[in-house]
Amino acid sequence: MSDDKLTALSFATADDSEELARAELYGLLARLWMAAPDAALLEQFRVAVTQAPQEGAFLEGPWAALVAAMRATTPAAAAQEYDALFLGVGKPEVFLYGSYYLSGFLNEKPLAVLRDDLAELGLARDETRGETEDHIAAIFEVMRYLIAGDDVAVCNLEGQRRFFRAHVQPWAEKLCDAVQAQPRAQLYGALAELTRAFVQVETQGFDLLEQ
Repeated sequence: MSDDKLTALSFATADDSEELARAELYGLLARLWMAAPDAALLEQFRVAVTQAPQEGAFLEGPWAALVAAMRATTPAAAAQEYDALFLGVGKPEVFLYGSYYLSGFLNEKPLAVLRDDLAELGLARDETRGETEDHIAAIFEVMRYLIAGDDVAVCNLEGQRRFFRAHVQPWAEKLCDAVQAQPRAQLYGALAELTRAFVQVETQGFDLLEQ
């Protein structure tokens, strides 16, 4: 990866279209990592989604690959792939939890640290959902909230930067590596590549803020 090809999405005001694009992409990633796409979502990709979140930028290739993968699959095939990768009987092929990549075990200290940080943000686990807070989808939902939420005390660039540095950057690309190492990962291989590219773009954006 060369730096001249990696263009960060702008960190601008909350009402700017580029900020909305960031929030929407985090939301889409969260949706696809939480569960396989249903027929309605696949149909949206078939009829409407053509452009990357930032035209001509580092995300364009991975975005096009994800769109192609979404258009090539079916609800049943996508669900079968998701179940085989992430929900297998016994130990799944790929774990979706940060604690596993940060400590080698589930429900370890990284999850406790995350829960403390979420509490400081005024956020708590949805008890109706079975996933722990360090699921990649939950992490991306927090980032979406920190970009697009109305509570300016926490939904600001500094809040985004701190949460991203602590809970996204250290492990998200390791998850992508694990997914792409699986031969059966077709749709989710494409999702992993877009996730990797987006994390790299976000990392560069926060690097620029710290200079």
